Amino acid sequence: MHATLPLLEATTFPALRRGTLTTLQVNLGYRCNQTCVHCHVNAGPNRTEMMDDAHLDLVIEVLKARSIQVLDLTGGAPELNEGFRELVRRARALGVHVMDRCNLTILFESGQEGLAQFLADQKVEVVASLPCYSLENVDKQRGKGVFDKSIAALQQLNALGYSKPDSGLKLSLVYNPQGPSLPPEQRQLQADYKRELMVHFGIEFDELFVITNMPIQRFGSMLISKGQFNSYMQLLRDNFSEPNHAAVMCRNLISVDWQGDLYDCDFNQQLGLPLPAGGTMRMAAKPHLRDLLTQDPVGRSVRIAEHCYGCTAGQGSSCGGALKAE
Repeated sequence: MHATLPLLEATTFPALRRGTLTTLQVNLGYRCNQTCVHCHVNAGPNRTEMMDDAHLDLVIEVLKARSIQVLDLTGGAPELNEGFRELVRRARALGVHVMDRCNLTILFESGQEGLAQFLADQKVEVVASLPCYSLENVDKQRGKGVFDKSIAALQQLNALGYSKPDSGLKLSLVYNPQGPSLPPEQRQLQADYKRELMVHFGIEFDELFVITNMPIQRFGSMLISKGQFNSYMQLLRDNFSEPNHAAVMCRNLISVDWQGDLYDCDFNQQLGLPLPAGGTMRMAAKPHLRDLLTQDPVGRSVRIAEHCYGCTAGQGSSCGGALKAE
């Protein structure tokens, strides 16, 4: 796989500083039951990295110490971590809002029996990957048979109350482009998704998040192989939007890898660019979860590189979808 970091380090992207920390995004491990072309984590069935019990305990301690409002669980498939359900229970007992970034097909994997019911019982927000509402496009990007399983999983979640009035169970879908292009306008695409999924499958959901593909890891390597890397980066730069710069998720979120190391975002995590040390905080050269027990990251510089243009291009992109409506 081609390395993308050497092509991204020199940047003209404007400086960023952190605001109040509201969200802890924790990568519970890189193992996944799928291998997707666009995956910036390079996750797959053969990855072995998994967060251990000691670090799972530390996550809970940090949630309490920093009064963090949101625990955003990701992977790989976060549910494949054996401590996933206990972590969710403990976080919910603290009153923390928990998000599960779910690939949907995980609901049908061996050992995941009762997962959908568990998520509903704990009132976990499900953020589910569905890059299109057509079988051909989904299977092309995520693997043969993924679309049918995804539809069955969404129907199962709806049957448990997700996206139903007054249920308190939120279900959001995630779209990302098939190739080196910006996502379409979020509101119109959301309307298309809602119409097509209801008409053909009787599926309801709350929101659609459109996310720009990042030029790193598997997707970045593919761009290099096809000679499209430079043109894609130029597309992102040409569509920089200043209002998005003020709204990027790294101002209020910290990303944690499976070993407890800290990053400004999940993309920096995959590039090996840790949270900057120094400043008013006495963090180690490689900041760790334990540092957050006593240190507040507010006001610290964010580590930037050329891929940051992916979050500010066009209508903007974050783990919560577009940053502004066009």
